[in-house]
Amino acid sequence: MTTRCFCSPVGWIVVRGEANEIVSISFSEEKVPARGAKDAAVNEAIKQLIAYFLGKRKTFSLPLRKTGTAFQQKVWEALQTIPYGETSTYKKIAEQIGHPKAFRAVGNANRHNPFPIVVPCHRVIETSGFFGGYSGGFEIKHGLLFQEGCL
Repeated sequence: MTTRCFCSPVGWIVVRGEANEIVSISFSEEKVPARGAKDAAVNEAIKQLIAYFLGKRKTFSLPLRKTGTAFQQKVWEALQTIPYGETSTYKKIAEQIGHPKAFRAVGNANRHNPFPIVVPCHRVIETSGFFGGYSGGFEIKHGLLFQEGCL
């Protein structure tokens, strides 16, 4: 497993990969030491994330190792259809995947998204307009939405 970390405008971001696939992206309050051999996918993920924060990238093209339930997979695929600079709601995502009453389950799938930013769960808000939860915390979600001009 390869681990690399970089400092972004929303704090430290940790990218983990294995066998040229991204295994996870997460936030950290402190710098995480680099571990493992070089991995092309991890290097490319960091490059694309830096371009995102510089305003030069709006979508990502990375080999993601998506492990999760069938429902989570559907939610994560739906998240990737939300355009940069726009938001959707938990309810709309639930309807989009054919489970119109499962908006709480959509929130739960978002919480377990192993690829924040790349699979843009930060773009999902409550129907009322309230931000809702975010695995990285309110400040990071706010920062990402601000980055994309949603605020």
